[in-house]
Amino acid sequence: MSEGAAHRLVPGDDEFPPMLATIDPPVEQLWVIGERLGALGPPVAIIGARGPTSYGLDVAQKLAAELASLGICVVSGMARGIDAAAHEGALSAGGKTIAVLGTGIDRPYPMVNRPLYRRIIDSGAVISELPPGAGARKHHFKARNRIIAALSLGTILVQSRGERSGAMTTIKWCQDYGRDVLAVPGDVRSELSTGPHQLLREGAALCANAGDVLEALSQRLAEAGMSRFGLLESKILDALKLRPANPDGLARLLGEDPLRVARALGRLELGGAVARELGGYRRA
Repeated sequence: MSEGAAHRLVPGDDEFPPMLATIDPPVEQLWVIGERLGALGPPVAIIGARGPTSYGLDVAQKLAAELASLGICVVSGMARGIDAAAHEGALSAGGKTIAVLGTGIDRPYPMVNRPLYRRIIDSGAVISELPPGAGARKHHFKARNRIIAALSLGTILVQSRGERSGAMTTIKWCQDYGRDVLAVPGDVRSELSTGPHQLLREGAALCANAGDVLEALSQRLAEAGMSRFGLLESKILDALKLRPANPDGLARLLGEDPLRVARALGRLELGGAVARELGGYRRA
């Protein structure tokens, strides 16, 4: 294997993801290249159409970047379209991402995504239940979708034509496994809005930004050991109780690095806890 050292996990191994340990059909082995899965952060999947619109690509990439900046690991299938945009968004934010392949761990597919595959290995992990050398087969991708669903605390659908799409099979697995489902609303004139709008009618959580994800998955994220906000964010919120302030003023008041404060304010804004106003921020 030329792309990196792969190792094989089986149920019972310390590093085997517990969320995959009891699903049916079972995952009997998992090949991994990249970082240790348990160290990548709480996993949330972003999936959708292989032939999306520019709107879908933009939403997927920005949403993934927002989530990654909050310490959430973005999971997807490295397919063309929404999958690739989700991985790219996470990487652009300096975050972590997992690609679940429907081929052998040494066979990135489609080949056009080989450069993306290499970057994911450097900033996350690529995984597959298939042995090295396994090629692209339709049934492999259907089986792969259950791993995306089971591995993630929740799955966000961005554009899909409806029940027969691969993305909607992943959603069906989410429902079977009791995972949360979120959907991004789209253009009512577009066939690619069929899947997300169907899910919204059925009670899926509406997802327009990272704050919606934090709200919908708050309990699962807490159970996974992720507080909504950290110590620095709590200090900033306490300071903003008194009066609005700008990032530099907050940094001086708290004795913190201005860049750290600016990033924390970004996370608070994404989470809906603060809002911008002329010259600074206030509590929302």
